[in-house]
Amino acid sequence: MKASKTLYVCTECDYQSPKWLGRCPECKSWNTLEEQTVQNTSASSSASKKNYQITSDYESVATLYDELDLPEYMRNNTGLGELDRVLGGGLVSGSVILLSGEPGIGKSTLLTQISASLGDNKILYISGEESRSQLKLRAERLKLKCPNLYVLTETSMENILNEINKIKPDVIIVDSIQTVYSDNISSAPGSIAQVKEAAMRFINIAKNENISIILVGHVNKEGGIAGPKVLEHMVDAVLYFEGERQNTYRIIRAVKNRFGSTNEIGVFEMTEVGLVEIPNPSEMLLADRPKNISGNCAVCIMEGTRPIIAEVQALATTTVFPSPKRTSNGIDYNRMCLLLAVLEKRFGLRFSTNDVYMNVIGGLKIEEPAADLAITLALISSIKDQPIPDNVIAFGEVGLAGECRAISNIEQRIKEATRLGFNKIILPYRSIEKLKIDIKDIELIAARSVFDIIKTPGILT
Repeated sequence: MKASKTLYVCTECDYQSPKWLGRCPECKSWNTLEEQTVQNTSASSSASKKNYQITSDYESVATLYDELDLPEYMRNNTGLGELDRVLGGGLVSGSVILLSGEPGIGKSTLLTQISASLGDNKILYISGEESRSQLKLRAERLKLKCPNLYVLTETSMENILNEINKIKPDVIIVDSIQTVYSDNISSAPGSIAQVKEAAMRFINIAKNENISIILVGHVNKEGGIAGPKVLEHMVDAVLYFEGERQNTYRIIRAVKNRFGSTNEIGVFEMTEVGLVEIPNPSEMLLADRPKNISGNCAVCIMEGTRPIIAEVQALATTTVFPSPKRTSNGIDYNRMCLLLAVLEKRFGLRFSTNDVYMNVIGGLKIEEPAADLAITLALISSIKDQPIPDNVIAFGEVGLAGECRAISNIEQRIKEATRLGFNKIILPYRSIEKLKIDIKDIELIAARSVFDIIKTPGILT
């Protein structure tokens, strides 16, 4: 048996170096190379190759496309409609889902509620971070009954496999994947080699035994999933659990889903009895909206197939410093600076002598350009100290010349705005030409540029 050797492995891209480097040459990340001891044995390498084999349902011959059969994926409802929406209709048998989020955001609470609502399915909850009594206390606090839930507090992969063979569960929950280790790998638990080995073992189990598996992943200091990036490519779906611990609202967002769309989001509220679904987030986000206050404007954004009414707030205040401050929360900082430059250059508004703060209520993050018009109106309203009427909503993209450009899903946005009582809608003029629905008791304001909106009576005059 050869002697062990020391390698420095990047935690982001799995790059290996014989010496420590401050910056990874592969992914250009700083301070990501960690020391690992590798045992050079032919037995370990053969065992590693053996563990990474995945059986396939297809023959190793070419098949005519028209002769292929569509797979019938069986889905199980998790009991949480918002989570089923993100997953594309439910939990797919034989799939592996990676769930990640900040510590204390509510991942374990969510998984406990899923365990209680999966019905007759046999569930194995593997915890490497909490004891049996802690899991029991959480279920009692949430007033949940889990008759088909098996709890295993174990971190050894070999012991976990033995229990899986005995219980033969329908769903496996692993909290978390960073705590599981295999005796075939000499590195410490949580290292790249251990995480890849454990993930591949669970993927083998899911595909061969048709078991749904949910893996919980830690996050790094940048907010991404800790461990090798290849872990996200190995699983079938990657879900991010977003929100702030000081805020009661939580959002589940899919960044990868082989069985559904990645544009859907699920909205929850953290309460004393666990996570409560919010099927209508628009009403929740507008519940405490102030009246007759400058710098506020409503906007309708699309999250997948769901229109959501959000509230954009802007505050422009005179600064005493030569360099004004710019702060944005929920809005891309560079996009905000671009719109400020357009307003200052094209319309002569002196934001260069003002500090500017922007915020989106409820912890939402707006990424689509359709919110440009609402952001622009909020900025103009704040610097002029003129409130926008409460029944006004705006959506549209703003170009560098100040022009308003057409956006998609205009009919869904108008229906959602009408349902919540907005009867004056500002939108690009080209979007009105594409409307195919009858508009009654609603005033549509067609805008070719932001200058048209400023001149419109009853908006900012």
